[in-house]
Amino acid sequence: MKKWLLATILGVLALALAACGGDSSSSDDKKSSDEYTADKPLVIKFSHVTAQDSVKGKAADYFAQLVDEKTEGKVKVEVYPASQLYGDADELDALVSGNVHMIAPSVTKMVKLDPRWQYVDMPYLFESEEHVQKFFDSELAQDLFNSDQLAANDIKGMAFWPNGFKHFSNNKHPLVKPEDFKGLKFRTQAGQVLEAQFEALGAGSATIAFGETYAALQQGTVDGAENPFNNFDTMKFYEVQKYLSTTQHGRLDYAIFVNKSFWESMPEDLRAKVEEALAEATKYAQDLAAEENQKSFEKIKSLGTVEVYEMTDEERAALKEALQPVYDKFEDVITKELIDGIKALAE
Repeated sequence: MKKWLLATILGVLALALAACGGDSSSSDDKKSSDEYTADKPLVIKFSHVTAQDSVKGKAADYFAQLVDEKTEGKVKVEVYPASQLYGDADELDALVSGNVHMIAPSVTKMVKLDPRWQYVDMPYLFESEEHVQKFFDSELAQDLFNSDQLAANDIKGMAFWPNGFKHFSNNKHPLVKPEDFKGLKFRTQAGQVLEAQFEALGAGSATIAFGETYAALQQGTVDGAENPFNNFDTMKFYEVQKYLSTTQHGRLDYAIFVNKSFWESMPEDLRAKVEEALAEATKYAQDLAAEENQKSFEKIKSLGTVEVYEMTDEERAALKEALQPVYDKFEDVITKELIDGIKALAE
C-alpha cells in the first residue's frame, strides 16, 4: 500500500479522534518555546528539487535566514535543495510520513491527492503574471489549500511561490507551428494533462524526474522539454538543447506544504514568527521570479549555444487552438468551476 494512501486512512482516524477530544496538540505536555535555544533549536527540514540558485532555491534560503533572525535562533530551517534528500517521486510521501516537514513541489504533484491541482498544466489558461497572482490571492486557491484531501493526509497548504511561464525546447528544429512537434519526444512531469498536451501536438512524452532531465536530454532519451527560462538556465539545459521557442504555453509554479501535525505542534509564539517569515519569503519569491526569468532569458540568448525563436501572438494562438482537445478531455476532471473561475480572473 502506498504511503500516501495509508496516510489517508490514518488521517481520517486522526480527524475522528480529534472530534472526540483526542487532539494531543492541546495537551499539557505540548512543548514551550522556552525549551528551545540557539544551541538546541527546533529543526524544520525543508526539501526541494531545484538548484540552490533557482528562484525556489533562493526563496527557501531567504526563508531560513528570516526564521533564524525572527526566532533568535530558536528555530532552524535546514534546506535540502536539488533532490539531496528526496526527488519528485517521493518528497510528498516523505512529508506525509514526517521525514521532512516542508516541501515546495510543482503544484501538479498534488494530483495524486486531488485532480484539481492539474489546473496548472492546462495550456494557455493564464494570460499574464498579473493573472497568475490574482489566482494565488483568490478564494479558489484557498479552497485548494483547505481541501479535505490535504487534511486527511495530514498536509497543510501554506503559500504559492511562482516560477514562470513554460517554453518548449528541443534538439531537432525550431518549434513554431503545431506540426513542428510531430514525432518528437519530450520530458514531462507525471500527469495525464501533460501527456494529453503532447498527444494533441502529435508528440510523445516520457515521465522523468527533474533531477534526471539533463542526462536524459544529453543521452537523447528525449528530444526536448518544457521549462521556465530560469529552470532552463540554472539546470544548464542550454548545454544539451539546441532550440528554444518562447511559447509561454503553460505554468510551472510551486506551493509550500507542511506536515500539519508537526506544524501545529510548534509553540504558538514560534509558529507565528515562522509564518511571518514565510509570508515575507513568499513576497520575495513573487518579486524574484519575474526578475530572474528575464535575466535567464537574456543570458540564454547571449550564450549563443541555443537558437531562440521569439513567438508572435498569432503563432501562440495557433498552438492554443491545437491544444483545445486537452480542455475537452479534462474540463470535467479539474472541474469547470475552477477553470472558468481562473479564466474570469483575467477580466
